[in-house]
Amino acid sequence: MSDPERPEARPYRSTSGMEIHTVYGPRELADFDTADALGVPGGYPFTRGIHADGYRARPWTMRQYAGFGSAAETNGRFRYLLDHGQTGLSVAFDLPTQIGYDSDDPMALGEVGRVGVPIDSIDDMEILLDGIDLAEVSTSMTINATAAILLTLYETVARRRGTDPRRLQGTIQNDILKEYIARGTYIFPPEASMRLVTDTFGYCRAELPAWNTISISGYHMREAGSTAVQEVAFTVANAIAYSEAAIAAGLAFDEFAPRLSFFFAAHNDLLEEVAKFRAARRVWARIARDRFGAREPKSTAMRFHVQTGGSTLTAQQPEVNVVRTSVQALAAILGGAQSLHTNALDEALGLPTPASARLALRTQQVLYNESGITATVDPLGGSYYVEVMTNEIEERVLNEIAAIDARGGTLVALADGYQQDAIGDAAYEQQMAVESGARIIVGMNAYVDTGEELGPEPQRIDAALEASQVERTRALRARRDGAAAEAAVADLERAAAGTENILPRIRSCVAASVTLGEISHALRRVWGEHRP
Repeated sequence: MSDPERPEARPYRSTSGMEIHTVYGPRELADFDTADALGVPGGYPFTRGIHADGYRARPWTMRQYAGFGSAAETNGRFRYLLDHGQTGLSVAFDLPTQIGYDSDDPMALGEVGRVGVPIDSIDDMEILLDGIDLAEVSTSMTINATAAILLTLYETVARRRGTDPRRLQGTIQNDILKEYIARGTYIFPPEASMRLVTDTFGYCRAELPAWNTISISGYHMREAGSTAVQEVAFTVANAIAYSEAAIAAGLAFDEFAPRLSFFFAAHNDLLEEVAKFRAARRVWARIARDRFGAREPKSTAMRFHVQTGGSTLTAQQPEVNVVRTSVQALAAILGGAQSLHTNALDEALGLPTPASARLALRTQQVLYNESGITATVDPLGGSYYVEVMTNEIEERVLNEIAAIDARGGTLVALADGYQQDAIGDAAYEQQMAVESGARIIVGMNAYVDTGEELGPEPQRIDAALEASQVERTRALRARRDGAAAEAAVADLERAAAGTENILPRIRSCVAASVTLGEISHALRRVWGEHRP
């Protein structure tokens, strides 16, 4: 009989819609072989992490995403962050760079340096990396459609400095499928884009063996409104598509799989997020072994970067974003991430200032040095609730992947709009929950301050930097060897029309001071552009 003095508890659900019980115990795990699924840290199926000693031997890589204004301005921010304890670079590129336009292209007007750094040429890349030891730092570049170009620019700078490319460590995102699904910064049709991806796999195997050739990203799908389950399922389905394409291009799975990496978001549902990361590792380990016949342990171990959720930040009461970011960073660490970016409190207002970026970095440093959560590996392992949630997320993810397979795979499903529609539906449901008050957002639909709210002054971009960048790019074209540049572009177009790996041709263009926009336009002439 219910207590008349106590109202019936409303049903609780995770952000992915999973019902959450009042309490968990052995009964909820009785039908599941938890010991087999758990394994041990550093061992298959990696539920408890890919390293036996967790963070005891070394911390995760602490990255802060930066890029704005100009290469020189961004280089200054990189040096600032490295001086304050950052252990890896993470480069944000402006929109023209992401979609293959130089800064002096009419299409770039007003966008140069606004949401990232403009990189038109080898000169820009040299300025961006000035004074940074590329043999010692790990660099992540969030770039997709033009990833191959940015990679060869980075490599060429290293070669000019005498750095052995085999020592270069870092990651290019290079995940074009999620652009068609959720983000939109694509250039070429999917088939041509997939060729660029697999050519990059082959090129790095020979030239940059320590480089991560792709960061298969669920982050942008989560930011677009997907659930945690959809984030993992669509990301792993994309990984399956890339793997199948690479195998079709003649690569063996164990030749490229150890250099695959993944990229996820961390949102506010702390324990669901922890379970999500644990389930994601288990799903990939089993697919790599059972579907692709992986023999190398590194081929089955999912390595991933996490960024805290930009879409969870509010312009209202922006100081509260520090709390949100701390919760999300905690989820990433308890979930066993290999690297982490923490968003700054003012990112709902604009690009972060140096002070807010430093505070975001300090958040990671406090968690590592002061919280005690890194003293043992997988501290939440064995929690009835976390294990049940891990199991349920795994089951739902596998069901979603099976549904994509039944539609003909990722490329067919995205052409039909399957993933896009599913994410749109999830985003709609979340927004309705916020508007109805069923989902509380502190400072937005509850605990609202009625007084004037003045957040921190956002980072300002000097409008003169765009004119300066345009002039730099035009001056480069005027002083370069025009005949050598034209010959390099012609060789690139011939390669693109054929079947050879085109990255050596792109590198030749870069060395001849051909610009990113000119390289992209050459490929457009051969492959065309994607029109959804």
